[in-house]
Amino acid sequence: MGAKVFKKIFLSVVIPCYNEEANLNRKVLSQVADYLKKQSYSWEVIISDDGSTDQSKKLVQNFIKKHPGFTVLENQHGGKPYAVWQGIKKAKGEVVLFTDMDQSTPIRETAKLLPYFDEGFDIVIGSRGVERKGFPLYRQLASLVFLSLRRLLVLPNIKDTQCGFKAFKTGVARELFPKLSVLKNWQEASGWRVTAFDVELLYLAKKFDYQIKEVLVDWQDEDVAVGKNKSFVKESRQMLEQIINVKKNDWRGKYNQQNPI
Repeated sequence: MGAKVFKKIFLSVVIPCYNEEANLNRKVLSQVADYLKKQSYSWEVIISDDGSTDQSKKLVQNFIKKHPGFTVLENQHGGKPYAVWQGIKKAKGEVVLFTDMDQSTPIRETAKLLPYFDEGFDIVIGSRGVERKGFPLYRQLASLVFLSLRRLLVLPNIKDTQCGFKAFKTGVARELFPKLSVLKNWQEASGWRVTAFDVELLYLAKKFDYQIKEVLVDWQDEDVAVGKNKSFVKESRQMLEQIINVKKNDWRGKYNQQNPI
């Protein structure tokens, strides 16, 4: 059977990558490729490296040599939102999906999100619900506390803002991302860090009346990358501070003016 030929790309998949050697050795990119090549729509995968210091870039480069449709961007280390934004700027698809390298939400869950764009939604986000499969009890409890506080302050109608599986009409993503405070105040990062940029992103989307659909997806913690959970208390505090800053920014009127790029 001959290769499929498409004039336009429908789906761009952006995968941020920072020191993901252990996950890459689990053949996660092969999982992505095996799923996408079976789809009837056109696609591309952009792996946006965030200045990895391990063997991630080498592993990705070796993979894309054998897999058409996969490309890699090499960026300075600026954190996950920066890496995702660099990928979105290069995306050629009508819809852009960003997903985590660990594939805790497997790429097959894309099938649950895409139909909602035909129903008029601008953003379709994966949701883990309340349960966190694979999390120890203390992390599950902390997630419930985080969820309660976040819904009290912002986005009361969204259950899960932090699932790393979100799809946007590409034009919508390109309007919202430059407005993120973490990108406006960008500086080169040091080490791995967690952020709550998803909260601000969805808050901006609501502010600008974009239609958001939350869809329950399969999720189980599959992340084996080294060094991501060394400072859980510190990370939780930083995320809460960022959520409070979103509320402060709104009170100060910083989200009132639309400035399309």
